[in-house]
Amino acid sequence: MDKKMISTAEVLCVGTELLLGEVVNTNAAYISKELAALGISVYRESVVGDNPARLAEELRYALSRADLVIMTGGLGPTCDDLTKETAAELFGLGLVMDEYCLGEIRRFFEKMGRAMTENNEKQALIPEGSFVFTNEWGTAPGMAITGRAGSELEGKTAILLPGVPREMRNMFNYRVRPYLRERCPYTMVSRNLHIIGMGESAVETVLRGLMDESENPTLAPYAKDGETRLRVTAKAESREEGLKMCDELIEAIKTTKVGEYIYGVDVDTMENAVIMSLREDGETLAVAESCTGGLISKRITDISGASDVFLGGAVTYANEAKVKMLGVSEVSLEKYGAVSETVAAEMAKGVRLALGADFGVSVTGIAGPGGGTEEKPVGTVFVGIDSKYGAKVRKLTLSSMRDREYIRNVSATNALSMILELKRGK
Repeated sequence: MDKKMISTAEVLCVGTELLLGEVVNTNAAYISKELAALGISVYRESVVGDNPARLAEELRYALSRADLVIMTGGLGPTCDDLTKETAAELFGLGLVMDEYCLGEIRRFFEKMGRAMTENNEKQALIPEGSFVFTNEWGTAPGMAITGRAGSELEGKTAILLPGVPREMRNMFNYRVRPYLRERCPYTMVSRNLHIIGMGESAVETVLRGLMDESENPTLAPYAKDGETRLRVTAKAESREEGLKMCDELIEAIKTTKVGEYIYGVDVDTMENAVIMSLREDGETLAVAESCTGGLISKRITDISGASDVFLGGAVTYANEAKVKMLGVSEVSLEKYGAVSETVAAEMAKGVRLALGADFGVSVTGIAGPGGGTEEKPVGTVFVGIDSKYGAKVRKLTLSSMRDREYIRNVSATNALSMILELKRGK
């Protein structure tokens, strides 16, 4: 097969359990991401149950639209595992016993100390002329079936992989990717800009001209809770060339108003960006939380190596805890209330001094669904920061129509973002 022929693909996942919602289909997302990195455009993702007629129909339609269809599931030993048989019939191919695969299956069972039942031999039946992908992580081999010259499916390819995510990912990584790389002339490279303080629609408005002008690389904004991600994707003959194309466009983006709100490039999360920045400057952090209940501490400590910069935190839900642990003034609590600018400032300063950190951040608010008042409705949150760079408090007015989890997550993200803002002198 000419390597230039694979440029478009579809993903077809097989299994009634996927349609019933009993199993989450993570395979499609993984495969689509990997194909994009190879420069192969994914047109559609589909799911079909364990029904050979419907499977044949879906596969036929998918192959009519794309050069390549990657299928997962239905390669097991039981009578309802019919993916291989259905695909072989559609391609007009018979099944032949692959003695090497049969030997590998037997060795797998021996290694596991289990008896191999006769129906497992079915997994070693391979459509004639297929390219076989051996499976070190399970019993079912994968395969690539290509349409014969002169046939209706000439030049079309179906790759069949097991449905078990662990097996599928390993086989794609070590078997399928090298196979496809030889048959793809391009690669896709993406970089992600992480933005806070500017919504998806505002980002698009500012960058609309760049988005229209630039066909390669392309620009696409995506909304996340409390922030925006801007993906820059280039199609190139090499990863190095693609990265250069992306970086040139990123520099142009940074000269626009959007550039003021970018907190990182390819940093994955706000907490990762904060840890990287603190580590670079040898600085430390302490947190004081009320309505977020330890969420900031969790997000930070989810990252390996956070102990380099994170000294600790205090969850001070009750007013008494705010007074005893953080030194918050009883007068402030009585006069302004726990959810106030003054208390947020005192919490941030208190935890910074208590732990001897360079930065202290705090959150106090009403996450709901109850507890709101007319003066301070659900979604009223104050986030504070105290540091050698200065101190400030931000009031968040998050819609009471949002749920508790949203309010807590956005509050935590804003508290972390204030560290980077102060360091940038904003």
